[in-house]
Amino acid sequence: MFDMMPNVNPKQLQKLMRQMGMSMDQLEGVEEVVIRTADKEYRFADAEVNIMEVKGDKTYQVTGTAEVVDRMSEDDITLVAEKTGKSPEEARAALKEADGDIAQAIIDLSG
Repeated sequence: MFDMMPNVNPKQLQKLMRQMGMSMDQLEGVEEVVIRTADKEYRFADAEVNIMEVKGDKTYQVTGTAEVVDRMSEDDITLVAEKTGKSPEEARAALKEADGDIAQAIIDLSG
C-alpha cells in the first residue's frame, strides 16, 4: 500500500493518518471489479482495491488494467436475431460490427 511512496517511512505515515482520523486497508481476495456505464463496461481482472476511510466516509481506489467492453442491450440483440433469423451470437457480432446501429446490423445479416 505504501510502496508507491519510497521515501516515506510507512510507520510514520500510518501514525500520522491515524492522528488525522484516516485509515487505509487493502481489500483481500478481489477476483474482479466491473464498472458499468450506460454504454461501456470496464472490467479489471487483475484489480487491487484499497479502501481509505476518513471520518466515516469510505473511498475505494481500484488499480489494474481495464478491459473496456461496449455494452449492448439484450433487447437490441433479440430484435436483430428475430428480424434476421440468426442466432443471438451472430446478432451480437453484427451489432458490434455496426457500432450498435440496429438497422445496419439487420442489413448486414440479411444480405
